[in-house]
Amino acid sequence: MKRITGKKLLCIVILLHSAILISAQENNINKREHVQLDTGWLFAFGHPSDVKKDFGNGTGYFSYFAKAGYGDGAAAANFDDRAWRKLDLPHDWAVEQPFSSDASFSHGFKAIGRNFPNASVGWYRKSFFIPQTDLGRRISIQFDGVFRNSIVWVNGHYLGTHESGYTGFQYDITDYLNYAGNNVIAVRVDATMEEGWFYEGAGIYRHVWLNKTNPLHVATNGTFIASAVNGNNAAITAKTEVANDGTEKRTVDVLQTIVDAEGRTVATAKSTGISIIPFETKEVTTNLPLANPHLWNLEVPYRYKIITAITDGNTTTDIYETRFGIRTIRFDAKEGFFLNGKNIKLKGTNNHQDHAGVGAAMPDALQYFRIKTLKEIGSNAYRASHNPPAPEFLNACDSLGMLVLDENRLMGTTTERLNEVKQMIVRDRNHPSIISWSIGNEEWAIENNIIGERIATTLQNFVKSLDTTRPATAGISGGFQSGISSVLEVMGYNYMGNGNIEAHHNKFLNQPGMGTEEGSTFATRGIYITDKQKHYHAAYDKKPRPTFFSIEEAWKFYATRPYLAGMFIWTGFDYRGEPTPYGWPSVTSYFGMMDLCGFPKDNVYYLRSWWGNKPVLHLLPHWNWQGQEGKEIDVWAYSNCDEVEVFLNKKTLGKKKMEQYGHLEWKVNYQSGTLEAIGYKEGKKIISDVAKTTSSPISVALAADRSVLKSGGDVAVIAVQVEDKNHLHVPVADDEISFTINGPGKIIGVGNGNPTSLEKERFIEDIQTVTIENLKEKQVDGIQNRTEITSDYNDASWKQAFEGRTHLDSAKAYVYRGTFNLPAGFSQSEVSFFYKSLGTEQSIYINGKLIGENLKQDKIGNEFKLDKTFLKEGSNVIAIIALPIRKRYEWDNINTDPGTIQMVTQPSVWKRKLFNGYAQVIVQTTKGAGEITLTATSGNLKAGVIKIKSVENSLKE
Repeated sequence: MKRITGKKLLCIVILLHSAILISAQENNINKREHVQLDTGWLFAFGHPSDVKKDFGNGTGYFSYFAKAGYGDGAAAANFDDRAWRKLDLPHDWAVEQPFSSDASFSHGFKAIGRNFPNASVGWYRKSFFIPQTDLGRRISIQFDGVFRNSIVWVNGHYLGTHESGYTGFQYDITDYLNYAGNNVIAVRVDATMEEGWFYEGAGIYRHVWLNKTNPLHVATNGTFIASAVNGNNAAITAKTEVANDGTEKRTVDVLQTIVDAEGRTVATAKSTGISIIPFETKEVTTNLPLANPHLWNLEVPYRYKIITAITDGNTTTDIYETRFGIRTIRFDAKEGFFLNGKNIKLKGTNNHQDHAGVGAAMPDALQYFRIKTLKEIGSNAYRASHNPPAPEFLNACDSLGMLVLDENRLMGTTTERLNEVKQMIVRDRNHPSIISWSIGNEEWAIENNIIGERIATTLQNFVKSLDTTRPATAGISGGFQSGISSVLEVMGYNYMGNGNIEAHHNKFLNQPGMGTEEGSTFATRGIYITDKQKHYHAAYDKKPRPTFFSIEEAWKFYATRPYLAGMFIWTGFDYRGEPTPYGWPSVTSYFGMMDLCGFPKDNVYYLRSWWGNKPVLHLLPHWNWQGQEGKEIDVWAYSNCDEVEVFLNKKTLGKKKMEQYGHLEWKVNYQSGTLEAIGYKEGKKIISDVAKTTSSPISVALAADRSVLKSGGDVAVIAVQVEDKNHLHVPVADDEISFTINGPGKIIGVGNGNPTSLEKERFIEDIQTVTIENLKEKQVDGIQNRTEITSDYNDASWKQAFEGRTHLDSAKAYVYRGTFNLPAGFSQSEVSFFYKSLGTEQSIYINGKLIGENLKQDKIGNEFKLDKTFLKEGSNVIAIIALPIRKRYEWDNINTDPGTIQMVTQPSVWKRKLFNGYAQVIVQTTKGAGEITLTATSGNLKAGVIKIKSVENSLKE
């Protein structure tokens, strides 16, 4: 046997390694990946106009518009971001800001916007690795939503600007990447200007993804599944956009496979011999018959999955999955709305994406919590007001059975406006929950004129070019007479007090209609006496304004007119901003059926009575009116029973008959004890409700909506209350509760639904950075034993550092001196210095104290935790003795910035006052399985403790 020499062995190893790498690369190229990029971001505030505060972005000799790869300042790949705040997405920086009377009424008086430039521009950066085996794939970065006006760079290359805060966008970054190396995303977000008149948040408030595909692949959102049902059969039409981003002509086959919810293949079809030239996207239509389909409906929201496989010869280059549901919808001008041939009244709510504690940056599980909460009150429909919602919201509606009006943000027919409509429809049209595309809302300037009519007509035709399966609508509030109202496929009435709905219907007998906004009532949860000074509005359902109608009046109107498909109440949940009928210091709306946390107001029980099919009985108000004995109290009962009888301390106050879609009232002189109601059906007692006078609270009680969570971002919503000695909830309590958490979880937000609360909603570390200023230099002959490092050395004659230096005249060594100012109270913070090398070797002193000796040049830089004993409030002196980094060419850029001083102050304990008996904590899992323990304490009250189990999340969709 011949012995293999070392060189031959090395060659064989290299060849084998190359073969393995090539094989891995070929396998990788044909694998589609959808990778979430939510973790490990860095964040800092920039500035809309002050260049220094905006990290000098856009000030380079070449701008990022001028030449490729010249992103400067925080957009540069090598920018030093070590002093920035670490966080995960989604992130809303607006909810973290304090309140101010100088801030926007519309945005809940959060201190962002034009009056607050220091908190209106945010920068995000993230490093990520791309393996060598990805070479040859098409790679794009996808943003589901950034509020707003974002600019994105990768490795210093400008990718683009996206103004809208609500439509998703993506950039192909294939050619800009470092393969087998590190890559950097930089995003500048400018939330200075509002896009709506409601709270919108600020920042990257939805998910970010990295998409990897073969050059021959299904385009993003590239499948459209439509179905037609005929008896026990369904005809499925799959339209697929196949993209060839390669450089050669390809001939492909497209295989479509329908899989049911149990994972069984129920239909297949194949289209063959499709020729696609380079950089072409071609639509391929495939028809698939399906016998005995399961229809998606509100009770059983059944969904299928279609698997699209693209093959080139014997190679499958892409597999793309699309979920869809089979159902029929129809709006009828005489009989309203039909789902699968069944007449259904739309029992809807309007809502913004906004929740207590987290603002617009909702974790996915919170979307499900909100839809479940709405379904519990009997709601079956949701209007996404007034913008395209998050994809995860639509997934929640699909899986839980909630109908959706998907809404465009701004009406218009320019290329930009039409593109936003297209992005919404192409992204969302496979969701069975969506029953209509709303092209706009309350565009008063154009609602009743020919311009509005033209715009609406063009938009509707444009919608039909993208999706013929759903009608278009819009919310109209400026009178229902002409203009947009006369051309809409489905008329959307915003408030019956704004016009004559019946007259409009009689004029347009072939136009279906629905109430896209109705109610707009005012209520403060748990308050039953209006107090204008405190900005409290009694929670009895009364007319909000003379020309508007109560929830009860509105529902009676829509429920009793078959030609109206139903109505959408303004709103399901309270939201920040629009604190009508008040202003500062009210910071949230009063319109919701539930408060900002999702705690129900009393109107919820009216809706449960007439929207649901279970017996309901609810008494209001609470029965804690100590000190008001003998005072007449308005007592209401919401119920769907035939009759309701009320008792005070077992003495009857009378039995009353319930009118359909109505409520009942009693006048009751207050007396502590027990107020009880009994509901009767056909003369039989079927349900009761009790309000009892409570004693003082003695303990804190916690209740979670879920007891088992998945690790890595799942959420539990925890209700907080206090109880008396009889374990009764105390409805007037306002105790401040503090929270601590242990285990694989973290608190991400607190709230209480109080529209006038100016308390913090998030308790996060405070990070301040201090720059080194007035950097001067002196040429010296060595770096050892220099007297220039003392804090009191006179450097008045020194010149500005690096000024006028060329690549030919560097000295043997330099001493640099500069100053930085520490604010009062800095000693309460952890102070760090993030140093960037000014030399090939250097020593660093602060106030004469050596903190780093003979440090070699480091591309990343050095980090020092500073001992606060040698720091001082006000001016501090830094001295650096360094052997210079020499330029090879005059145009080389050498570092001239010594780095940043960072001060980190840890947050105080999470806390929140109860409001009328309730508060809320949102807990999110971190990595790893285990038990999460949340403890709530308040003064001398017995602590509340709840345990939640976190299990490993092995299922990734």
